[in-house]
Amino acid sequence: MSGVTDNLIKLSKELMPLPSERGLDVLLATGEQTTIALTAIALHALDVPAASMTGAQAGIVTDGVHTKAKIQNISPKNIHDLLNQGQVVIVAGFQGQTLQGQVTTLGRGGSDLTAIALAAALKADLCQIYTDVDGVYTADPRIVPDARKLEEISYDEMLELASLGAKVMQSRAVEFAKKFGVIFEVRSSLNENPGTIVKEETKSMEGVVVRGVSLDKNQAKVTLVNVPDTPGVAARIFKAIGDANVNVDMIVQNISHGSGKRATDLSFTVDKADVLKAQSVIDGLKKEIGFGEVIATDNIGKLSIVGVGMKSHSGVAGKMFEILASEGVNIDMISTSEIKISVIVDLAKGEQAMKAVHEAFLGS
Repeated sequence: MSGVTDNLIKLSKELMPLPSERGLDVLLATGEQTTIALTAIALHALDVPAASMTGAQAGIVTDGVHTKAKIQNISPKNIHDLLNQGQVVIVAGFQGQTLQGQVTTLGRGGSDLTAIALAAALKADLCQIYTDVDGVYTADPRIVPDARKLEEISYDEMLELASLGAKVMQSRAVEFAKKFGVIFEVRSSLNENPGTIVKEETKSMEGVVVRGVSLDKNQAKVTLVNVPDTPGVAARIFKAIGDANVNVDMIVQNISHGSGKRATDLSFTVDKADVLKAQSVIDGLKKEIGFGEVIATDNIGKLSIVGVGMKSHSGVAGKMFEILASEGVNIDMISTSEIKISVIVDLAKGEQAMKAVHEAFLGS
């Protein structure tokens, strides 16, 4: 059923560039409902008793943030009743309902989140996430042909890779699994090969310095020029952006030269899908704060390396920067944590940079 959600979004945008989020949720929830009904019918055709349930029927209660709702609670009584009757229960992922009865969706990849949340609520023996790849690879095998499949990966590494653009898993799903200790397996729905087990970090994992390399092509950079360099300005800007439910990733602030007054240039990255929303928020602040022009670009990529072994190994960042320099790739922004290093680079050079970095750290 690939592309159903994208097609529904396309239909809505043909009517209006920024459709109401409440309306979008009602529309997008229908995609999964089509799939669960057809799956139940397919099982009936094989004489297997099965029942399909929407997120609301399955007792998935969410907050009221449309298109990016968070699961607050699951009351699986209806699921248990059907299981006790010997039924195979098929629950629609990616959706839930507020306490007031509003239909909500959980955002991109929300089906993974539903599966892991249900596994936690039902105390399931095993949670398997079936996808179109054999498991989690050291890099996207479509870009890096010699990427290798990992037998196991820690929650923290998977969390970083997922939030850094590896499309195998949604980061919120991994976060939920870590919080509730749900060990899960990512495997292919197209073959019987064993997948990748995602679990709590083990000692042996620290021996590997870099576990994976990812390239997020879904980023955009917004720069505010000549922002007044006074206390509270950044707080005002990012609070307004946060209130609009736009996630900001990397932030870089540096002194503006040649303007004659104390001012800074402020750059930050957001998802491509949120650029228009972020720009409209910023335009609303322009008069109040008094900054110069706003420059937005989406021809950037975020290249990252991830590994719990980085905690105990030095010189990793230097090596990564050396590799990029030798490839003639300029670094725009840098962000680091204990187990990851991310850089913003020109999108046109992203794949070349990813291959070079993978070869240097993970080549055989």
